[in-house]
Amino acid sequence: MNYRHAYHAGNFADVVKHVLMSRLIDYLKRKDKPFRVYDTHAGRGLYALSANEAVRTGEHAEGIGRLRAAAELTTNPLFAPYFTALQPDMEQDRYPGSPLIARRLLRPQDRLSAYELHPEEATVLKAVFAGDIQTKAIELDGWLALGSHVPPKEKRGLVLIDPPFEKPSEVEDIVLALGKALRRWPGGTYALWYPLKRREAVNVLHDGLRTLGIADMVAVEFFREPYSTDQRFVGTGMVVINPPFMFAEEAEAIMKALLPVLGRDPGATYEVFAPPAVEA
Repeated sequence: MNYRHAYHAGNFADVVKHVLMSRLIDYLKRKDKPFRVYDTHAGRGLYALSANEAVRTGEHAEGIGRLRAAAELTTNPLFAPYFTALQPDMEQDRYPGSPLIARRLLRPQDRLSAYELHPEEATVLKAVFAGDIQTKAIELDGWLALGSHVPPKEKRGLVLIDPPFEKPSEVEDIVLALGKALRRWPGGTYALWYPLKRREAVNVLHDGLRTLGIADMVAVEFFREPYSTDQRFVGTGMVVINPPFMFAEEAEAIMKALLPVLGRDPGATYEVFAPPAVEA
């Protein structure tokens, strides 16, 4: 596994993913009962945007860099949880990863389980959460966690699945792991991130998810530019299984607000839709 998120932290895909994730967590907080967040591919948790990796790609400039300059979004209530989680790092030229954003949105009764397989990244992740009794940072393959660590004792929660999409078998791994997790915890909310590079690859992923017989599923896709023949990274997607009530409507409003900020092509667009069920 060679993927290092330090090169991509704070890019446009992070912004879209983390705003949507923040809304899912905010919805869970509407009930007093505790919940757990699982992050299956957590990374290191916190990234310096002045580090060599981030400077080399400069991707954050077209993500969180643009968002910081978009004053109209700071007063939008749909973005409030996200900006709350970012606040400790806004002036420090840092960007929090998904586990740290999730942790900052938890209440005292809630818990976080963050998994990272890469030894160096896992070491940093454990240091970020050292002494935090509400968080478990675990050096483990997130796919294994999905098969054995759910359901949580809280019986409520969110599973964020954010794989690097490095391996040819990634879609098969996703479908297999999700199938196991849904059998163990059919009532959990699952948020799966995926890159938009080739329409055919996205169709394969959606087809695989449909075979699981999921009754309630919403896909959110944001294109900062149309698909390209060179198969570059043009957009970011998230499928949410068992989404909260009103999630699709909120996602539509969020994408509409982000389009003029993160789009970099006249063909930039978005779509919020329910993938059709597999025909019998």
